[in-house]
Amino acid sequence: MEDRYYATGRRKESIAKVWITPGEGQITVNNKNLDAYFGRPTAEMIVRQPLVLTETLGNFDIRATVLGGGLSGQAGALRLAVSKALLGSDPELRLPLKKAGFLTRDPREVERKKYGRRGARKRFQFSKR
Repeated sequence: MEDRYYATGRRKESIAKVWITPGEGQITVNNKNLDAYFGRPTAEMIVRQPLVLTETLGNFDIRATVLGGGLSGQAGALRLAVSKALLGSDPELRLPLKKAGFLTRDPREVERKKYGRRGARKRFQFSKR
C-alpha cells in the first residue's frame, strides 16, 4: 500500500485539498508548480512554513487543488491543509505545529456590505452645517 495522506484546509472563501506522498519535495497546485501558480514569494513562504518548521521540506511531494477566494486566502488554506496532512503522516509533529498556530483555522471572514452605504463600514461625509 502506498503512503498517501489527505487533508483539507479553509481560509476566507478558499478551500484547499492536499495529498502528500513521500518524495523529493515537489509542490504542485492546480497542476502548476508552486511558484508558477502563486508568483509571489510571501505566498510560497506561507505554504512552505509547516514543512520548514517540521524539517520535512524535501521529504514529501505535495499535490493540491485550490478553489475560491484570492491568492492570500488560498495560501492560508494550503498551509492549514499541509499541516493537517503532515499530522496524518506523523502524529509526533502535533506539538510544534500546534504551538506555531498552523492547526488552527483562521475564522476571520469579510464583513457584509450594509444597505445605503458604500461598504461594510464606510459612512457618508459628516457635515456640521
